[in-house]
Amino acid sequence: MRLVTSAAAAALALLAIVAQIQPAAADQSYQEFGARGRAVDAKRTVDIVMRDNSYQTQRIQVRAGETVRFRVRNAGEFLHEFNIGTAAMHQQHQREMRAMFESGMMSATSKDAMAGMDHSSMPGMNHGAGGHGGMNHGAAPMRHDDPNAVLVEPGKTEEMVFKFTKAAELEFACNVPGHYEAGMVGNVVFSR
Repeated sequence: MRLVTSAAAAALALLAIVAQIQPAAADQSYQEFGARGRAVDAKRTVDIVMRDNSYQTQRIQVRAGETVRFRVRNAGEFLHEFNIGTAAMHQQHQREMRAMFESGMMSATSKDAMAGMDHSSMPGMNHGAGGHGGMNHGAAPMRHDDPNAVLVEPGKTEEMVFKFTKAAELEFACNVPGHYEAGMVGNVVFSR
């Protein structure tokens, strides 16, 4: 009986840890206002320059139904994110990003800090999954590849194509631990 109780307690503890670091179902909540866009449908490109804890622009104007190509350049010394979502989505994603940093999956300057590490002896790693070498906690691997977000390493430029399907109260933000709180956030404004 004691062994069963200990095993059950250990399983519950593991589930609690997994719930904190596994991407939440909220990761797909972007579908309430948008979807992955196709480059051929983008009629304009918006250039975003990220510096350490600031964006070049604080406001982006879009229309419902519009597909926009974002060209995002990191002119800072640290890893930064360009993520479009609601304030609640950013709050949830900040917890996920904190877990990614605490696990060593990302570092202050690299979105793939674990790429060169040997994971073969680490429990809970899914070595066959895509993404960042993919931590697997019995469900989907932890990764950062939603169509409404892009991580950009220092000195690099990435592109993201996003279709705004419906007007919503949105902001763009960097959810790397401490960056949002330092003011790395701006508004997405819908025009008619």
